[in-house]
Amino acid sequence: MRTNKTIVMFIGIIFVMVTGYSNQSSAEVNVNIGIGVPLPHVVIHSPPPVVVIPGTYAYFAPDVGLEIFFYHGYWYRPHHGYWYKARGYNGPWGHVKKTRVPHVLRDLPPDFRHTVGHGERIRHADFKQNWKTWERKKHWDRHGYRQDVGDKRDDGRRKSNQSKHGGKGKHKR
Repeated sequence: MRTNKTIVMFIGIIFVMVTGYSNQSSAEVNVNIGIGVPLPHVVIHSPPPVVVIPGTYAYFAPDVGLEIFFYHGYWYRPHHGYWYKARGYNGPWGHVKKTRVPHVLRDLPPDFRHTVGHGERIRHADFKQNWKTWERKKHWDRHGYRQDVGDKRDDGRRKSNQSKHGGKGKHKR
């Protein structure tokens, strides 16, 4: 019984030391409210055909009426300076930081629609079944789609042997 009293007293002393013995007490309240631009609800009534964006393994759905892209298993959509990402073309869409959007999509030239707008439409069923294989086997490289945008790599950056002005440098080899 005496042992129980000693243990209880020891725990009580430690409790007082930890909670009440301090001369200083502090209180902190943090409130963080984020107000972004909500993405309007998008309904795409049927699976959209896509076209490959030359020089990339990114795809664009030109017949949807808004900018919607597919890259490496995800759909992306810019809206009023924000980017959204989804597993399916119909959402659900979640906000994604711009730094997490692939360079190949962020760095598209403003006139990319002229390049892809007349491109061959790929049926959604064919695209869904084959995009991984096309990427793995470099299908678009072998079918001439890399020649249209020759100064870009698959990730959107310049090839190391080219300058930003399109040449290969001033020295001849």
